Amino acid sequence: MQFGIFSVGDVTTDPTTGRAPTEAERIQAMVAIALKAEEVGLDVFATGEHHNPPFVPSSPTTMLGYIAARTQRIILSTATTLITTNDPVKIAEDYAMLQHLAGGRVDLMLGRGNQGPVYPWFGQDIRNGIPLAIENYALLHRLWREDVVDWEGSFRAPLQEFTSTPRPLDGTPPFVWHGSIRSPEIADQAAFYGDGFFHNNIFWPMEHTKQMVDLYRQRFERYGHGSADQAIVGLGGQMFARPNSQDAVREFRPYFDNAPVYGHGPSLEDFAAQTPLTVGSPQQVIERYAAMREAVGDYQRQLFLVDHAGLPLQTVLEQIEILGAEIVPALRNELATNRPPNVPDAPTHASLSAAAD
Repeated sequence: MQFGIFSVGDVTTDPTTGRAPTEAERIQAMVAIALKAEEVGLDVFATGEHHNPPFVPSSPTTMLGYIAARTQRIILSTATTLITTNDPVKIAEDYAMLQHLAGGRVDLMLGRGNQGPVYPWFGQDIRNGIPLAIENYALLHRLWREDVVDWEGSFRAPLQEFTSTPRPLDGTPPFVWHGSIRSPEIADQAAFYGDGFFHNNIFWPMEHTKQMVDLYRQRFERYGHGSADQAIVGLGGQMFARPNSQDAVREFRPYFDNAPVYGHGPSLEDFAAQTPLTVGSPQQVIERYAAMREAVGDYQRQLFLVDHAGLPLQTVLEQIEILGAEIVPALRNELATNRPPNVPDAPTHASLSAAAD
Protein backbone atom coordinates (compact mmCIF):
# COMPACT_ATOMS: atom_id res chain seq x y z
CA MET A 1 0.00 0.00 0.00
CA GLN A 2 1.38 3.39 -1.04
CA PHE A 3 0.64 6.62 0.76
CA GLY A 4 1.50 10.08 -0.45
CA ILE A 5 0.71 13.70 -1.12
CA PHE A 6 -0.75 15.35 -4.19
CA SER A 7 -0.83 19.06 -4.93
CA VAL A 8 -2.92 21.05 -7.38
CA GLY A 9 -0.54 24.00 -7.02
CA ASP A 10 -3.14 26.68 -6.41
CA VAL A 11 -2.10 30.22 -5.50
CA THR A 12 -4.74 31.18 -2.95
CA THR A 13 -4.94 34.04 -0.49
CA ASP A 14 -4.57 33.04 3.14
CA PRO A 15 -7.89 34.23 4.63
CA THR A 16 -6.33 34.74 8.07
CA THR A 17 -3.63 37.15 6.82
CA GLY A 18 -4.99 38.45 3.50
CA ARG A 19 -1.73 37.56 1.76
CA ALA A 20 -1.27 35.31 -1.26
CA PRO A 21 2.11 33.74 -2.03
CA THR A 22 3.92 34.77 -5.17
CA GLU A 23 4.22 32.20 -7.94
CA ALA A 24 7.87 31.74 -7.04
CA GLU A 25 6.99 31.12 -3.40
CA ARG A 26 4.29 28.62 -4.33
CA ILE A 27 6.59 26.69 -6.65
CA GLN A 28 9.29 26.50 -4.00
CA ALA A 29 6.67 25.46 -1.45
CA MET A 30 5.67 22.51 -3.63
CA VAL A 31 9.30 21.41 -3.75
CA ALA A 32 9.57 21.71 0.03
CA ILE A 33 6.41 19.63 0.40
CA ALA A 34 7.85 16.87 -1.79
CA LEU A 35 11.10 16.82 0.18
CA LYS A 36 9.19 16.70 3.46
CA ALA A 37 7.05 13.83 2.18
CA GLU A 38 10.18 11.76 1.55
CA GLU A 39 11.69 12.80 4.88
CA VAL A 40 8.73 11.48 6.89
CA GLY A 41 8.55 8.20 4.97
CA LEU A 42 5.70 8.73 2.54
CA ASP A 43 5.83 6.83 -0.75
CA VAL A 44 4.54 9.25 -3.41
CA PHE A 45 4.56 12.92 -4.32
CA ALA A 46 2.25 13.92 -7.17
CA THR A 47 1.76 17.27 -8.88
CA GLY A 48 -1.19 18.44 -10.94
CA GLU A 49 -0.96 20.03 -14.38
CA HIS A 50 -2.68 23.35 -15.02
CA HIS A 51 -2.22 26.04 -17.65
CA ASN A 52 -4.33 28.81 -16.17
CA PRO A 53 -4.29 31.02 -13.10
CA PRO A 54 -4.45 30.63 -10.16
CA PHE A 55 -2.33 27.50 -10.61
CA VAL A 56 1.45 27.23 -11.13
CA PRO A 57 2.31 23.64 -12.18
CA SER A 58 2.21 24.03 -15.95
CA SER A 59 5.31 21.84 -16.47
CA PRO A 60 5.14 18.73 -14.27
CA THR A 61 8.21 17.03 -15.73
CA THR A 62 10.35 20.10 -15.05
CA MET A 63 9.25 20.18 -11.43
CA LEU A 64 9.52 16.42 -10.94
CA GLY A 65 12.94 16.31 -12.59
CA TYR A 66 14.18 18.94 -10.14
CA ILE A 67 12.68 17.03 -7.21
CA ALA A 68 14.19 13.78 -8.50
CA ALA A 69 17.66 15.33 -8.23
CA ARG A 70 17.01 16.18 -4.58
CA THR A 71 15.42 12.91 -3.43
CA GLN A 72 16.44 9.28 -3.24
CA ARG A 73 13.40 7.12 -2.66
CA ILE A 74 10.02 8.76 -3.18
CA ILE A 75 7.96 7.93 -6.29
CA LEU A 76 7.33 10.99 -8.44
CA SER A 77 3.95 11.11 -10.12
CA THR A 78 1.41 13.43 -11.61
CA ALA A 79 -1.98 14.12 -10.14
CA THR A 80 -3.04 14.83 -13.70
CA THR A 81 -1.22 14.63 -17.01
CA LEU A 82 -3.57 16.10 -19.58
CA ILE A 83 -3.91 13.36 -22.18
CA THR A 84 -6.39 15.52 -24.12
CA THR A 85 -4.41 18.72 -24.69
CA ASN A 86 -0.87 17.32 -24.65
CA ASP A 87 0.59 15.61 -27.69
CA PRO A 88 1.02 11.91 -26.83
CA VAL A 89 4.37 11.95 -28.63
CA LYS A 90 5.63 14.63 -26.25
CA ILE A 91 4.22 12.78 -23.24
CA ALA A 92 6.05 9.63 -24.35
CA GLU A 93 9.34 11.48 -24.69
CA ASP A 94 9.06 13.67 -21.59
CA TYR A 95 8.15 10.92 -19.14
CA ALA A 96 10.66 8.43 -20.56
CA MET A 97 13.33 11.11 -20.06
CA LEU A 98 12.10 11.69 -16.52
CA GLN A 99 12.24 7.93 -15.91
CA HIS A 100 15.94 7.88 -16.80
CA LEU A 101 16.74 10.92 -14.67
CA ALA A 102 14.81 9.60 -11.66
CA GLY A 103 16.09 6.03 -11.87
CA GLY A 104 12.63 4.68 -12.58
CA ARG A 105 10.86 6.45 -9.70
CA VAL A 106 8.13 7.73 -12.03
CA ASP A 107 4.53 7.01 -12.85
CA LEU A 108 1.76 9.25 -14.13
CA MET A 109 -1.96 9.77 -13.86
CA LEU A 110 -3.78 10.64 -17.06
CA GLY A 111 -6.80 12.92 -16.98
CA ARG A 112 -8.95 14.93 -19.34
CA GLY A 113 -9.04 18.24 -17.48
CA ASN A 114 -12.37 19.86 -16.67
CA GLN A 115 -11.77 23.49 -17.61
CA GLY A 116 -13.28 24.20 -21.01
CA PRO A 117 -11.30 27.38 -21.88
CA VAL A 118 -8.01 25.46 -21.72
CA TYR A 119 -8.85 23.17 -24.64
CA PRO A 120 -8.81 25.78 -27.46
CA TRP A 121 -5.48 27.13 -26.18
CA PHE A 122 -4.05 23.82 -27.35
CA GLY A 123 -6.16 23.55 -30.49
CA GLN A 124 -8.80 21.21 -29.08
CA ASP A 125 -12.48 21.20 -28.13
CA ILE A 126 -13.70 19.99 -24.74
CA ARG A 127 -16.62 18.29 -26.47
CA ASN A 128 -14.02 15.85 -27.85
CA GLY A 129 -12.66 15.13 -24.37
CA ILE A 130 -13.49 11.42 -24.24
CA PRO A 131 -12.47 10.62 -27.86
CA LEU A 132 -9.21 12.55 -27.33
CA ALA A 133 -8.44 10.63 -24.16
CA ILE A 134 -9.10 7.28 -25.84
CA GLU A 135 -7.23 7.96 -29.07
CA ASN A 136 -4.26 9.76 -27.54
CA TYR A 137 -3.66 7.05 -24.98
CA ALA A 138 -3.90 4.33 -27.61
CA LEU A 139 -1.01 6.07 -29.37
CA LEU A 140 0.96 6.71 -26.18
CA HIS A 141 0.62 3.06 -25.18
CA ARG A 142 2.11 1.97 -28.49
CA LEU A 143 4.90 4.56 -28.49
CA TRP A 144 6.28 3.13 -25.25
CA ARG A 145 6.01 -0.51 -26.39
CA GLU A 146 6.89 -0.47 -30.08
CA ASP A 147 10.26 0.69 -31.38
CA VAL A 148 8.78 1.82 -34.71
CA VAL A 149 5.22 3.12 -34.98
CA ASP A 150 3.03 3.80 -38.00
CA TRP A 151 -0.14 5.51 -36.93
CA GLU A 152 -3.04 7.62 -38.19
CA GLY A 153 -5.91 9.09 -36.15
CA SER A 154 -8.34 11.98 -35.96
CA PHE A 155 -6.58 14.52 -33.75
CA ARG A 156 -2.92 14.80 -34.80
CA ALA A 157 -0.71 14.36 -37.84
CA PRO A 158 0.03 10.78 -38.93
CA LEU A 159 3.27 9.06 -37.93
CA GLN A 160 5.41 7.01 -40.30
CA GLU A 161 8.23 4.83 -39.02
CA PHE A 162 8.44 6.96 -35.88
CA THR A 163 10.57 6.06 -32.89
CA SER A 164 10.01 7.89 -29.60
CA THR A 165 13.24 8.69 -27.79
CA PRO A 166 14.55 7.97 -25.28
CA ARG A 167 13.08 4.52 -25.02
CA PRO A 168 11.56 3.66 -21.62
CA LEU A 169 14.13 2.79 -18.95
CA ASP A 170 14.94 -0.94 -18.96
CA GLY A 171 12.31 -1.34 -21.67
CA THR A 172 9.63 -0.78 -19.01
CA PRO A 173 7.14 2.06 -19.58
CA PRO A 174 6.03 4.16 -16.60
CA PHE A 175 2.98 2.76 -14.87
CA VAL A 176 -0.17 4.64 -15.83
CA TRP A 177 -3.14 5.50 -13.63
CA HIS A 178 -6.27 6.74 -15.41
CA GLY A 179 -7.88 9.41 -13.26
CA SER A 180 -11.58 10.14 -13.50
CA ILE A 181 -14.30 11.27 -11.15
CA ARG A 182 -17.44 10.61 -13.17
CA SER A 183 -16.65 9.12 -16.62
CA PRO A 184 -17.30 5.37 -16.95
CA GLU A 185 -15.49 5.44 -20.30
CA ILE A 186 -12.24 6.22 -18.50
CA ALA A 187 -12.78 3.48 -15.92
CA ASP A 188 -13.32 1.11 -18.84
CA GLN A 189 -10.19 2.41 -20.60
CA ALA A 190 -8.08 1.74 -17.50
CA ALA A 191 -9.51 -1.76 -17.27
CA PHE A 192 -9.00 -2.50 -20.97
CA TYR A 193 -5.25 -1.89 -20.73
CA GLY A 194 -4.85 -3.43 -17.29
CA ASP A 195 -3.70 -0.07 -15.94
CA GLY A 196 -4.54 1.56 -12.63
CA PHE A 197 -7.71 3.52 -11.92
CA PHE A 198 -7.53 6.53 -9.61
CA HIS A 199 -10.75 7.99 -8.29
CA ASN A 200 -10.03 11.43 -6.88
CA ASN A 201 -13.03 11.36 -4.63
CA ILE A 202 -12.29 14.52 -2.62
CA PHE A 203 -15.60 16.14 -3.58
CA TRP A 204 -17.76 13.02 -3.86
CA PRO A 205 -19.63 10.68 -1.52
CA MET A 206 -18.27 7.17 -1.15
CA GLU A 207 -21.38 5.72 -2.79
CA HIS A 208 -20.33 7.30 -6.08
CA THR A 209 -16.70 6.27 -5.63
CA LYS A 210 -17.80 2.69 -4.98
CA GLN A 211 -19.85 2.63 -8.19
CA MET A 212 -16.91 3.82 -10.29
CA VAL A 213 -14.39 1.47 -8.68
CA ASP A 214 -16.78 -1.48 -8.95
CA LEU A 215 -17.22 -0.78 -12.66
CA TYR A 216 -13.47 -0.67 -13.18
CA ARG A 217 -12.94 -3.90 -11.24
CA GLN A 218 -15.66 -5.72 -13.20
CA ARG A 219 -14.21 -4.62 -16.54
CA PHE A 220 -10.64 -5.42 -15.43
CA GLU A 221 -11.72 -9.01 -14.84
CA ARG A 222 -13.80 -9.14 -18.02
CA TYR A 223 -10.79 -8.03 -20.10
CA GLY A 224 -8.75 -10.92 -18.68
CA HIS A 225 -6.18 -9.14 -16.53
CA GLY A 226 -7.02 -11.07 -13.36
CA SER A 227 -9.77 -11.25 -10.79
CA ALA A 228 -11.65 -8.10 -9.83
CA ASP A 229 -9.89 -7.86 -6.48
CA GLN A 230 -6.53 -7.77 -8.28
CA ALA A 231 -7.33 -4.53 -10.11
CA ILE A 232 -5.10 -1.55 -9.22
CA VAL A 233 -7.07 1.18 -7.42
CA GLY A 234 -6.05 4.55 -6.01
CA LEU A 235 -8.06 7.10 -4.03
CA GLY A 236 -7.72 10.78 -3.27
CA GLY A 237 -8.33 12.24 0.16
CA GLN A 238 -8.24 15.37 2.30
CA MET A 239 -7.35 15.74 5.94
CA PHE A 240 -6.41 18.32 8.54
CA ALA A 241 -5.35 17.08 11.94
CA ARG A 242 -4.33 18.44 15.31
CA PRO A 243 -3.94 16.53 18.59
CA ASN A 244 -7.25 18.02 19.71
CA SER A 245 -10.10 17.72 17.22
CA GLN A 246 -11.68 21.02 18.26
CA ASP A 247 -8.39 22.81 17.56
CA ALA A 248 -8.26 21.23 14.10
CA VAL A 249 -11.78 22.40 13.25
CA ARG A 250 -11.17 25.89 14.61
CA GLU A 251 -7.91 26.31 12.67
CA PHE A 252 -9.12 24.85 9.38
CA ARG A 253 -12.56 26.48 9.25
CA PRO A 254 -11.52 29.88 7.78
CA TYR A 255 -9.58 28.11 5.02
CA PHE A 256 -12.53 25.89 4.20
CA ASP A 257 -15.05 28.73 4.32
CA ASN A 258 -13.04 30.87 1.88
CA ALA A 259 -11.57 28.22 -0.42
CA PRO A 260 -12.29 28.93 -4.12
CA VAL A 261 -13.30 25.32 -4.75
CA TYR A 262 -15.86 24.88 -1.99
CA GLY A 263 -16.03 28.06 0.08
CA HIS A 264 -19.39 29.71 0.63
CA GLY A 265 -21.16 26.43 -0.03
CA PRO A 266 -21.98 23.59 2.39
CA SER A 267 -20.72 23.97 5.93
CA LEU A 268 -17.49 22.29 6.94
CA GLU A 269 -19.47 19.76 8.95
CA ASP A 270 -21.83 18.94 6.07
CA PHE A 271 -19.01 18.67 3.55
CA ALA A 272 -16.99 16.40 5.85
CA ALA A 273 -20.04 14.18 6.36
CA GLN A 274 -20.64 13.83 2.62
CA THR A 275 -17.04 13.45 1.36
CA PRO A 276 -13.74 11.98 2.61
CA LEU A 277 -12.60 15.35 4.00
CA THR A 278 -11.66 14.63 7.61
CA VAL A 279 -10.85 17.44 10.04
CA GLY A 280 -10.07 16.34 13.57
CA SER A 281 -7.61 14.28 15.58
CA PRO A 282 -5.13 11.87 13.98
CA GLN A 283 -7.21 8.98 15.32
CA GLN A 284 -10.30 10.31 13.55
CA VAL A 285 -8.37 10.46 10.27
CA ILE A 286 -7.06 6.93 10.80
CA GLU A 287 -10.53 5.54 11.47
CA ARG A 288 -12.06 7.31 8.48
CA TYR A 289 -9.47 6.15 5.97
CA ALA A 290 -9.12 2.65 7.38
CA ALA A 291 -12.80 2.26 6.52
CA MET A 292 -12.34 3.14 2.84
CA ARG A 293 -11.75 -0.45 1.86
CA GLU A 294 -15.20 -1.35 3.14
CA ALA A 295 -16.51 0.55 0.10
CA VAL A 296 -13.87 -0.09 -2.58
CA GLY A 297 -12.07 -3.25 -1.44
CA ASP A 298 -8.36 -3.56 -0.77
CA TYR A 299 -6.62 -0.92 -2.80
CA GLN A 300 -3.07 0.15 -3.65
CA ARG A 301 -2.59 3.93 -3.33
CA GLN A 302 -3.94 6.66 -1.08
CA LEU A 303 -2.98 10.28 -1.80
CA PHE A 304 -3.87 13.22 0.42
CA LEU A 305 -4.40 16.86 -0.54
CA VAL A 306 -2.99 18.96 2.31
CA ASP A 307 -1.59 22.16 0.76
CA HIS A 308 -4.58 23.97 -0.75
CA ALA A 309 -6.96 26.81 0.16
CA GLY A 310 -4.21 29.22 1.19
CA LEU A 311 -2.78 27.14 4.04
CA PRO A 312 0.68 28.49 4.92
CA LEU A 313 3.68 26.30 4.14
CA GLN A 314 4.62 25.79 7.77
CA THR A 315 1.15 24.48 8.54
CA VAL A 316 1.31 22.12 5.55
CA LEU A 317 4.69 20.77 6.67
CA GLU A 318 3.22 20.16 10.11
CA GLN A 319 0.37 18.20 8.51
CA ILE A 320 2.86 16.05 6.62
CA GLU A 321 4.71 15.41 9.89
CA ILE A 322 1.47 14.20 11.46
CA LEU A 323 0.79 11.99 8.45
CA GLY A 324 4.25 10.45 8.55
CA ALA A 325 4.52 10.04 12.32
CA GLU A 326 1.01 9.00 13.34
CA ILE A 327 -1.54 8.50 10.59
CA VAL A 328 0.23 6.57 7.84
CA PRO A 329 1.98 4.03 10.12
CA ALA A 330 -1.36 3.18 11.69
CA LEU A 331 -3.06 2.94 8.30
CA ARG A 332 -0.30 0.69 6.94
CA ASN A 333 -0.88 -1.72 9.80
CA GLU A 334 -4.66 -1.54 9.63
CA LEU A 335 -4.92 -1.97 5.86
CA ALA A 336 -2.41 -4.83 5.87
CA THR A 337 -4.60 -6.74 8.32
CA ASN A 338 -6.61 -9.48 6.58
CA ARG A 339 -5.41 -8.31 3.17
CA PRO A 340 -5.87 -11.30 0.84
CA PRO A 341 -2.56 -12.67 -0.45
CA ASN A 342 -3.71 -12.47 -4.07
CA VAL A 343 -4.20 -8.66 -3.90
CA PRO A 344 -1.13 -7.10 -5.54
CA ASP A 345 0.92 -4.19 -4.27
CA ALA A 346 1.03 -0.97 -6.25
CA PRO A 347 3.26 -1.45 -9.30
CA THR A 348 6.74 0.06 -9.24
CA HIS A 349 9.44 0.25 -11.87
CA ALA A 350 11.27 -2.60 -10.14
CA SER A 351 8.20 -4.86 -9.97
CA LEU A 352 7.18 -4.13 -13.58
CA SER A 353 10.71 -4.77 -14.86
CA ALA A 354 10.91 -8.03 -12.92
CA ALA A 355 7.56 -9.16 -14.31
CA ALA A 356 8.69 -8.37 -17.84
CA ASP A 357 11.88 -10.39 -17.36
